[in-house]
Amino acid sequence: MAFIDAKDGTKLHVKDVGEGRPVILIHGWPLTGDMFEYQTVALLEAGFRVITYDRRGFGQSGHPASGYNYDTFADDLAAIIDGLELQQVSLVGFSMGGGEIARYLSRHGASKVSKAVLVASVAGYLLKDETNPDGVDASVFEGMKNDIREDRFAFLQSFAKTFYGVGFVTSPVSQGVLDWSFVLGVMASPKATIDCVDAFGKTDFRPDFAAFTIPTLVIHGTGDKTVPIDPTGRAAAKAIAGAKFIEYDGEPHGLFATVPKRLNQDLIEFLA
Repeated sequence: MAFIDAKDGTKLHVKDVGEGRPVILIHGWPLTGDMFEYQTVALLEAGFRVITYDRRGFGQSGHPASGYNYDTFADDLAAIIDGLELQQVSLVGFSMGGGEIARYLSRHGASKVSKAVLVASVAGYLLKDETNPDGVDASVFEGMKNDIREDRFAFLQSFAKTFYGVGFVTSPVSQGVLDWSFVLGVMASPKATIDCVDAFGKTDFRPDFAAFTIPTLVIHGTGDKTVPIDPTGRAAAKAIAGAKFIEYDGEPHGLFATVPKRLNQDLIEFLA
């Protein structure tokens, strides 16, 4: 475990384990780098060096009052890549983390990156407008922010059920996974939790797709109610030259825990 300083001095909490080809796993909202428990074990056993970090405002990283935008997040990722002196690193971004990859490539280029993977990623454009009829209405994001302000803890518990596709009949994850996700979520700064709704919900990553000049894998569940597949996964796969696209039929957002074995196998095959 270590801390790397971002450009503005914010401490970024990093875990760097194993040897071999480096892979950075970039977490989703509102979790931490520890969400990749299943993937970390599988990648280590496959001989990779696995690096996870907590986004600013989340987990054990610094919790500044501002800076919750994708230009800053991309520069934070650059600080980690440079701080660890990485070359030929693979980047795997889940959900909000896919945005870091897109903006990093457009701001910093792909000279230090060998491959990219977007898993249930927001990269594309989530907000519904005249250019994006399949997007999510702005009122949804405003409602989320209001619910977080009113009772962040109740929101996190309710959000996790949609995130993992838990319903009256289906329960793809255990109560333990739901409890664990709650613990990771409450570690975040409430300010970061709120501000990041606008960051992932209203940032248009479509102009960033031209910067994907490396082999790219896109994975998305067709049953994702948190990050709908059409304006994100399918849009990314169509716009990124040569991208490989795998749809997980019926799967919800939290693929890393609902189908970890399948996701791990697809990741390892692509990264190898």
